[in-house]
Amino acid sequence: MASKTPDNVIIRVMRKEDYKNVRALFKEDFLASEPLCQLSGIASQWQNEEKGGNDDNNLSVIAQGTCLVALDEDDGGRLVGFVLAEAQFPEDIEKHRIEAETSRQNGFGRIRVILFKVEREANIFERFGISKVLYSKVTCVDASMRGKGIGSRLAAALMDVGRSKGFPAMLAHCTSFFSARQKQALGMQCIYSLAYADYKDDQGRPIFTPAEPNTMLRVMAIKL
Repeated sequence: MASKTPDNVIIRVMRKEDYKNVRALFKEDFLASEPLCQLSGIASQWQNEEKGGNDDNNLSVIAQGTCLVALDEDDGGRLVGFVLAEAQFPEDIEKHRIEAETSRQNGFGRIRVILFKVEREANIFERFGISKVLYSKVTCVDASMRGKGIGSRLAAALMDVGRSKGFPAMLAHCTSFFSARQKQALGMQCIYSLAYADYKDDQGRPIFTPAEPNTMLRVMAIKL
């Protein structure tokens, strides 16, 4: 599967050999700009994380054939965007509960906890009456290429991948206003939302306080 856009950006299925560049863009761009990662200082934590766990997990996701890259043919095939996506099943909810409860009390851990909360409460498997879903985990577009619709093209292409692989639905956790708006424009619906102001610690203080307009985390979904 590969498609070319008028500006010579090719979107195709991610390969294992793409991961070095994907990892670099994830670290340099996504971790520095995604609202919760930005607040939590994830970029520096990522620098200090031991290699292995995250990389092994991402490589296993790539092996599913559900991840995509966007390459700029006018710039020697430079990676300008990607989406990491994977199959999820009802039994994964329990696995995510354990991961959330055993997470270290750092930025990664706090994000894992809130994502588990919204996953559990959105309850897409019962809500849609399905036994598997294509979960769009991370969408990243190089800062120099934003505003060209690459993120939307990646999401639309991912829907096509989901249909071709027999997924009945696609799901995304949108931590920013802009990612939710993009998904909504493609026909995805908000099935659950959590205002950051309402998500508090034991002392009643909001755990995440992103700047406007990023005021809530939305779970977006679409039947394929």
